[in-house]
Amino acid sequence: MESLSSFLKSLTVGEAIAHRNLAVFPLFGGLEGPPGYVTLDGAVAAGTARVTEVSAGGHVPELSFVNSGPEAVLLLDGEELVGAKQNRVLNLTILVPAGASVKIPVSCVEQGRWSYRSEGFTPSGRAFFRAGRAQKVQRVTENLRAQGAPRSDQGQVWEDIAGKMERMAVASHTGAMSDLFEARAHGVEEYVRALRPQPGQCGAVFALDGKVAGLELFDATSTFEQALPKLIRSYALDALETLAPRKRAPKAPAGAEAAAFLTGVREAQVTLHASLGEGRDARFSQGHLSGAGLIARDRVVHLLAFAMPSSVEGGPGRGATGTRIHRRRPRPEDPTIVY
Repeated sequence: MESLSSFLKSLTVGEAIAHRNLAVFPLFGGLEGPPGYVTLDGAVAAGTARVTEVSAGGHVPELSFVNSGPEAVLLLDGEELVGAKQNRVLNLTILVPAGASVKIPVSCVEQGRWSYRSEGFTPSGRAFFRAGRAQKVQRVTENLRAQGAPRSDQGQVWEDIAGKMERMAVASHTGAMSDLFEARAHGVEEYVRALRPQPGQCGAVFALDGKVAGLELFDATSTFEQALPKLIRSYALDALETLAPRKRAPKAPAGAEAAAFLTGVREAQVTLHASLGEGRDARFSQGHLSGAGLIARDRVVHLLAFAMPSSVEGGPGRGATGTRIHRRRPRPEDPTIVY
C-alpha cells in the first residue's frame, strides 16, 4: 500500500490561480490514465447507479445505493444529492464495487422537508460549503473513533446552514442548502469559470481571503477534473460571504504556505477504519488541521483536509464566517497508525 506520506511527498505545487478572494494552488503528480472506476455523476448519467431512500418511510442518516454497472463507483465526501424526501450530503468517500448495494451514511441539508419530491436522488453538481463540510468531517471522525459509526452531528449541520443563510440574507422555506447556492449562483459560477483545471493537475490547495483553507487530492487527473467544479462551488460560497465590496482582493499566500500545509497533512497521525466499500477510510485530526481520505487499490484514491476555524479568520471559538464551534466531546483513545 502506498503511504499517505510518500504520496504527498511526490506532489509538485504549481503557481496559484486566483479569482477575487479565492486562490487555487494546483497539485501535480497523479495518474494520467483511467482510474478504473467511475464517478457518481457518470454512473447516474449512464443509468448504472441508483440512489434512493432506504425504505418508503425513509431514514435521515442513511440512503440506499445500488451499483449495477461493470465498474466501481466513487462517491465523494460532501457531494450533494437532491430529491426523494429531503436533500442530503455524503458523510465520507466510498468506492462501491461493481454490482454491489450498500447503505451510505449521509447528513440532511434540507431541514424543513420530509416528503417525496422524486422517487430517487440525483447529484446536484455541488458539495457542502467549505466551512460546514470542515465541521462535518471533524464530527464524523470523532464518531468513527468513539463509536465506529460514520455519523455527523446533524444538529450542527442544520445550524451551519441556518447561520450562513442568515449572514447571506437568503430565505428558504425548507432550510435547503440548495437555496443558498441558487440564490448566489451568478457569483458562484464566476469562480467556477475563472478557476479551471490545468493539464496534469490531480489536486489543489485552496486559500480564502489570503489564508490557506484546505486541500483536495485525487489519485487520477481525470477524477480531479470532474470533481473540481463541485469543489470550487463549495469554496466559492464561503468566498462570497466574506468578499468585501469595493476593496482590493487579498493577496494569495505564497507557495511556501501551500507547501507547509501539505507538510502538516503529511505529518498528521492517521487512523484507519473499515470502509463501506473498497479499501480503508483514513482519518486525521491534529491541532488546527482535520481531514479524511480513502486508501484503496494500493493508492490514495481521495484525500481532503481543512484548516480548522481558529486557524483561519474568525479567531478561537468561531468559524471562518463567525459560526460557533462545537467543543470536542471526550472520547476513548484510538490506536494510531502513523504514515
